Amino acid sequence: MGKARKLDKRRKSIKNIRKITRTMELIATARFQQAIQRATAVSAYADRIHALVVELERAGTELSHPLLAPREATRSAALLVLTANRGMCGGYNASVLRNSMPRYHELKEQYDRLSVEVSGKRGISALRFRGFKLDHAYQQFEDKPQFAEVHELATRYLAAYADRVIDRLDVSYTKFISHARQEAVIETLLPLGDLGATKPKGVRKGPWKPARVRGGFLEGRQIQYEFLPSAESILEELIPQSFKIRLFRCFLDAAVSEQIARMVAMKSATDNADQMIKQLSMTYNRARQTQITNEIMEVLGGAEALKK
Repeated sequence: MGKARKLDKRRKSIKNIRKITRTMELIATARFQQAIQRATAVSAYADRIHALVVELERAGTELSHPLLAPREATRSAALLVLTANRGMCGGYNASVLRNSMPRYHELKEQYDRLSVEVSGKRGISALRFRGFKLDHAYQQFEDKPQFAEVHELATRYLAAYADRVIDRLDVSYTKFISHARQEAVIETLLPLGDLGATKPKGVRKGPWKPARVRGGFLEGRQIQYEFLPSAESILEELIPQSFKIRLFRCFLDAAVSEQIARMVAMKSATDNADQMIKQLSMTYNRARQTQITNEIMEVLGGAEALKK
């Protein structure tokens, strides 16, 4: 009887764990729906700003800004790593940290000073355990990062870049590509590089190439722009804003990818629990049947002994 009771106790324990994993899966699904809506809205806004910069360049505007020009100096760089505050999301945090290590060593060799900043309790504890000295640690960015918080961080980076405190900023995070694909990537956000040389999403279908302006015509169409107060002043506002939106987009992609990873991990845990419950139920039924058979045999044996 002890074996059957032990199996039944274990089965009940797994059922309780299954309730937890199933609940966490549903919560992650709900948070994912909210996160993907915010990420989609910001992505459309970022693409529109990008497209506007491209159109300004097509109109013959000279793209000249301190944030665009690469620096020859190799004094200081910053590496920002975006992880989660909570676990139970599979290999989400491990993949970001594993992808960050080669870039860390690369920047360490190229620059005199490297500043390491981490967002998320999991990344903070993992890097500190490995002996990394963190210049900044952030825990306020949850699954709903606010633009005001990211704006404050981006403003600090822009000021540090303008004052030549840092000459480069790399961000390591998990990029949301589709519902079925998320990839740990590292992007260089400062300097911004040539904004007009990359294809903004949703501008046109098919291969995209920067258009050339000749004699006031663009691909056979005459273009007319009127800038108030000037194209340069517009770019002065757009280019820093483009950086802030790109940084905010990194945080949103990381939040979406985290919820997807948690959904997948919790669904896998729930399915495994179902499988274990099924196997334990079969084993329990066999053990119970064996015990009942043994008890019947003992009763029959006792009855035969009394007859004698």
